[in-house]
Amino acid sequence: MSEDVIMQLIVHAGNARSAGMEAIQHAKEGRYEAARAALQEAGEELARAHQVQTALIQREAAGERVNMSLLMVHAQDHMMNAMTVKDLAAELVELYERLAAGGRRG
Repeated sequence: MSEDVIMQLIVHAGNARSAGMEAIQHAKEGRYEAARAALQEAGEELARAHQVQTALIQREAAGERVNMSLLMVHAQDHMMNAMTVKDLAAELVELYERLAAGGRRG
């Protein structure tokens, strides 16, 4: 398995995590449109990471030996963290918007 493929997973997951954190910061500043755009970017980056991950799984399912390296564990850790950050960012953006609207559900 190529380290380049694993690095793609790390890069896309890292980009997704960063976009999720940006979404939170935008929401804190009352910039909700920018927050939603950052959440969209996070989702797109996670989709790219997931495509890389799926390709790796398919290669293993097809019989290609996949060595579990520390780099691969690191990539999977990045992926899970990015997913968590994106989900929490979406909740926080919604919460900031609700608080700005006087607590009303909308």
